Amino acid sequence: MTMDFASRVQRVEPSATLAISNLAAELEADGVDVVDLSVGEPDFDTPQNIKDAGEAAMEAGHTGYTSSNGIPELKEAIAAKLEDDGLDHSTDEIIVTPGGKQALFEIFMSLIDDGDEVCLLDPAWVSYEAMVKMAGGSLSRVDLSPHDFQLEPALDALGETVSDDTELLVVNSPSNPTGAVYSDAALEGVRDLAVEHDISVISDEIYKEITYGVEPTSLGAIDGMADRTITLNGFSKAYAMTGWRLGYFAGPEELVDQAGKLHSHSVSCAVNFVQHAGVEALENTDEAVVEMRDAFEERRDMLADLFADHGVDVPVGDGAFYMMLPVDDDDQAWCEGAIEDAHVATVPGSAFGTPGYARLSYAASKERLKEGVERLAEHGYL
Repeated sequence: MTMDFASRVQRVEPSATLAISNLAAELEADGVDVVDLSVGEPDFDTPQNIKDAGEAAMEAGHTGYTSSNGIPELKEAIAAKLEDDGLDHSTDEIIVTPGGKQALFEIFMSLIDDGDEVCLLDPAWVSYEAMVKMAGGSLSRVDLSPHDFQLEPALDALGETVSDDTELLVVNSPSNPTGAVYSDAALEGVRDLAVEHDISVISDEIYKEITYGVEPTSLGAIDGMADRTITLNGFSKAYAMTGWRLGYFAGPEELVDQAGKLHSHSVSCAVNFVQHAGVEALENTDEAVVEMRDAFEERRDMLADLFADHGVDVPVGDGAFYMMLPVDDDDQAWCEGAIEDAHVATVPGSAFGTPGYARLSYAASKERLKEGVERLAEHGYL
């Protein structure tokens, strides 16, 4: 029997970041020492108070289903966090999801119909494109690479790209894969275009707590954006909780009502005891977040200096834990060669819509980062 697969899954390719990570794992299984700079995952353990809260919640019997959109305690803590960011959302305007990726999936599937246009700012996280295609949407893209990945100098290009036909714009600040944090002037430019063309905007703020020397503004806090912004965040990056799978989004109640249908018919709810751990993360983990953020900043600065020592000028972002290394035009071949020859795993920039770069994650120890740069230089990749 030959299965006839749905067009929605045949429109997309497997995640490039996970594909590289899988290749690195295969090499490591064969005994090869791989410096894996491909994965977007903090290398820190989940803070102990969060683990204790999860264990206590299990012991207290919080192991069954919860209300689909999330336990009241967590939605209240999220609403308070959003208020600190200048956003006004009631708990009825929040859905708690098993990871930020599920939140994005529900948003795209709720808002995008066949042929609807979604605008991405390149380089853009790999799963945005896949989700739009699965929803049946079409893509328009704005290249930020000529502007050191900043949005403000590209506002004219954005204005030429979006139109009354644009249904949705995705803004990710701090950015994966560049680490760029967009200025208030850039966000105000987004506001002007969104109002002019009646565009809804996803503000993906999953890295908002990981910034260096800047205070990022939530897009929904910009005047005129409260009613057309869907704010997404989660616990994986700031709290080193990737495997716990916990995220959320906040937006207009009518969107929450529609997305709630997808949510209840697919994942039912986020894991009960994990949600209780999420309350602890939001309310009592600021010190640990600062410690991890400071460590990331030191690594970022060290890595930029190491590349400079080899004559390579790398744009340095003010957030997240990624760096875009300029490489050959055939970045796919460069990345494949780097892992095969130097045993350093990176992700090709073309996977993010921007050829000619390789994304490196500095969520690794200083020793491994130094080793990675030395190997790349030794094998002629710098």
